[in-house]
Order: sequence, then C-alpha cells, then structure tokens
Amino acid sequence: MATSAAATGTFPYLVAAASASSSARPRRGSVAYRIRASSSAAAVEGAAMDVVSEAEVREKGFMGLRKTKLVCTVGPACVGELPALARGGMGVARVNLCHGGRDWHRAVMREVRRLNDEEGFCVSLMVDTEGSQLLVADHGGAASVKAEDGSEWLFTSKRTDETHPFTMHVNFDKFSEGILVGDELVIDGGMATFEVTEKVGNDLRCKCTDPGLLLPRAKLSFWRNGKLVERNFGLPTLSAKDWDDIEFGIAEGVDCIALSFVKDANDIKYLKTYLSRKSLEHIKIFAKVESLESLKNLKDIIEASDGVMVARGDLGVQIPLEQIPAIQEAIVELCRQLNKPVIVASQLLESMVEYPTPTRAEVADVSEAVRQYADAVMLSAESAIGAYPQKALAVLRAASERMESWSREENMQKLLPQHQLAIALPDRISEQICTSAAEMANNLAVDAIFVYTKHGHMASLLSRNRPNPPIFAFTDNANSRKSMNLYWGVIPLQLPLSNNMEDNFKQTIKLMKSKGSVKSGDTVLVVADSDLNRPCAATSVFQSIQVRIVD
Repeated sequence: MATSAAATGTFPYLVAAASASSSARPRRGSVAYRIRASSSAAAVEGAAMDVVSEAEVREKGFMGLRKTKLVCTVGPACVGELPALARGGMGVARVNLCHGGRDWHRAVMREVRRLNDEEGFCVSLMVDTEGSQLLVADHGGAASVKAEDGSEWLFTSKRTDETHPFTMHVNFDKFSEGILVGDELVIDGGMATFEVTEKVGNDLRCKCTDPGLLLPRAKLSFWRNGKLVERNFGLPTLSAKDWDDIEFGIAEGVDCIALSFVKDANDIKYLKTYLSRKSLEHIKIFAKVESLESLKNLKDIIEASDGVMVARGDLGVQIPLEQIPAIQEAIVELCRQLNKPVIVASQLLESMVEYPTPTRAEVADVSEAVRQYADAVMLSAESAIGAYPQKALAVLRAASERMESWSREENMQKLLPQHQLAIALPDRISEQICTSAAEMANNLAVDAIFVYTKHGHMASLLSRNRPNPPIFAFTDNANSRKSMNLYWGVIPLQLPLSNNMEDNFKQTIKLMKSKGSVKSGDTVLVVADSDLNRPCAATSVFQSIQVRIVD
C-alpha cells in the first residue's frame, strides 16, 4: 500500500479545477541479455511495461533510464536484426517508402508488430513519404561512380533503360529552367561539384570542378554567386505515389507518417483533415524540415504538425553547411517550447556505414543533439544499409545516456526557458500543473513521476519541462501508448484504468512491484489527468499533484 509524504495520508500539494472540455551479442548479465531471456514470458504475462524499460529499471534504477528516444531506419542491412535492435533500445522503426517494394515494406511492419505482440516490446512504426523530390539524378548503376576533376558530364531528363558513361539522368523535365552557364551544380550538398558549361535544349553539359562520388539517386542543387538558385515548379507536396503509400501505411497500422518536403502548414493540415475524416487522428504527422521553404514557415509548420524531423542531409543541400548547427538548435528549442517532439536525423554516425567505430566528431554530434534536449536521435544509412547496425545503435544509446547523466549532474533543466502555450483557462491550468510538477519532482528529488492520461497530453506537458525523474505514463489506449513513444523521458504503459485515482495508483504500484521496478521507500510524484476522473454527469473535474511514498 502507498502512503503519503504527510503523516495524515495523501499529500495533495496542488489541486486545480478544470473544464470537462479540456550488435554484438549481449553479455550474460547485461540488460540486453535479460531482455532476450525474459521477453517471451513478459508478453505472455501481459506486462504493461515494455521489456527494454523494465530491464533498464532493474539494472540501473530510475535515474539510469535513458530519456532520449532512438529511431532506426530499417533497410536490407538490418531487416533480419529487428529483434536485436528492439532489445538494443530502438523505440521507433522507420520505413522509408522511397526504397523497396510493397512486399518488403509489409514484411518489415508485420515483424515489428509481432515483436510488440509476442515479445513484449513497444516499438512504434513510422513511414516516410517520398514527396515531390526535385532534381534527383541517377547514373544508372547500382554502386557509386567517381567524377574526376575536369571530366565532362551530361545531365539530361531523357528517359532511358541503358547506362551511358559520363551521363546523369535527372527526374524532372524542367530541371534546367532558369539555370545559366557558369552556375554551380552541387551533388548531395558537396559530394561533388560541377560548373555548367553549356545548355543543350533542356540538358546541361557540365565540367567537374570538385571531384567526388556520385551515388544512385543523388540530389542536385544549383548555386550562383554563393547563393542557392531558388525556383518554384508548383509541384504538390504529396504526389500520387505518396497518397498510395499513405493508404498502404494506414492499412498496415502505422503510428506516424513523416511528410517529406513540407512547404507550409497547409501541407500538414490537409493530410490531418484527410486522416480525421477516416477517424484516424491517432496517426501522428511529423513534418520533415529539409528545405528553405520549410525554414521560412517554420513556426506555422511546427504548430500544425504532431512533431518534427530535422532532416539535416537534405537541408544541407539547400543551405550553407556552416548554418546547420545553429538552425538545428533553433528548431529543437522551438519544438520544445511548442510542445512538439523533435527528431534529429541524418549522418549522425555516417562513418559507421563502413566502419565498426565512429569518429569522435560524430559522437560529439550525437551528444550535442542530446544536450539540446531533442526528443529523439535517428540512424539512417547507418542501420538501413550499413555494415554494423547493432553497433551503431549501441553507440547512439551509450552517447545519449552519458550526456543525459552529465546534464543531470549540471542541473541543466533549471536553465530551460518556459513559454506559455495555452490560452483557455482549463488548458492553462493543465500546463501550470505540469510545470509545477516537474519543478517539484526536481526539488524533492523524487524517484519517478506517474501520470494517468487518456490521450497523452499531460505526459507531453511534463516531458516538455525535461524533469530529472523518468515519467511513467499510464493509459488504457493502445494508440496513445504508441504516440507517447517519442516523448522525451516518457515510458508509456498500457493497462485498464478506472475513474478512481486511488485504485489506479494501487494497481500500478502492485504491477510495478511485481516486476521489481519499484520498492518500499521509493517516492513517486503522481499527476492526475482530468480525462480519467470525470464522473458521468460532471461539468468540471479536478487535476492534482500528489506525492506518495511506496510502502
């Protein structure tokens, strides 16, 4: 039985009224080893906590729980290693619908669902739309091709099934409109550079000025006098293929859709309206920030979306490389202020595509994203086509845990500025309760925060404050559990909940004690969400913060 911090029982520190509208093989004894040994049994028992978090709590205690979430792009290199990646901390499996066919995509998604249903994991499914990707060129080969200094190349939109030497086939007929002789053609943000020497109809003849590798599906950009040549071809953000991909993802039960090449908030609103009409509001829309247009409309895009992915690879094609770090930090901070989860992606551990250890600079890059309190960091090519997907994930996890530990030691959370989001009084009450709860949790050095929530909103508000203790979010909604999987510091659990908060607390304490996750003497700060306390005919409800000590 739980007792309170006060001698008389439960200590309600704050109560407020609110409106009802409101890879290497795991070592024996390691966390990963115990997950593998017990995951099937945990699934059979119907454990509310995923097996990775459960093992981490037993191994490291509450404060040892990793707060930053890990996203892995699934590709040919790791499709057979999904169980190992899940044991290694993968919280979101990302499937890029630009690559592979339907049968392959379907097999990956069903394997992820099997891991969740049968082995006790909680891995969310994210799909990427291809978007109207302008200016993608291909040399027709399966591997990279070296462009030598001074070599002459033809960039053409003419379709052909044959491979021609020194020829790149561009995906858009009007790619050369507005381009002048003397302009620079840059491949993949600087992998190779050419000078336009001649226009031949819609084609361009170019001379290589900076030699480098030309990869399949290389991205092109044109520069003039040190500035990007901006052109608007009027293509929709979502192509016909994208709509087919979205329908496929819906049929396969995806949790998130990452929308590529978002131009403005209307792109997000249009897709969300489409999903709402199908009663699929639980599918979250993440805006990929990867173009100048998205940067110009950044705040509106973030407000309209359910989350953001900072796609630094494509973004680096359109802006000078030296601007990327400052832009990343600004996006991460704005997302936190606006209470939207943010994923930092692209080239975090790029060298591990080929090598078993990263560069020190790459580890510093990961650590900087964690220091900025990004909700998640993501592996792209490192896990999709790299030689060492499990090792790359292990590095990502270790670097995240170490930086989080340092931030707690430095008490960095006190430096986070607060930004009022809500306008209506009930929403302002919820926001203030969660802000106060996070401050209390830090000041009282409680072991954990429990929040009981229907849709995850209170959990997100707590996460926004980046408190020191982990946030255990209890919900009876499976979709809400998956959507909370990308909130910083939140461990989502699913179990039946009642309108009686005392019963809910007793039930969750009993469950977590049976799993060895809590013990007598642990201090828990409990936040009640209004959704769960509402009597049938109530016109107002109460939200509360309580401090409880476990017997």
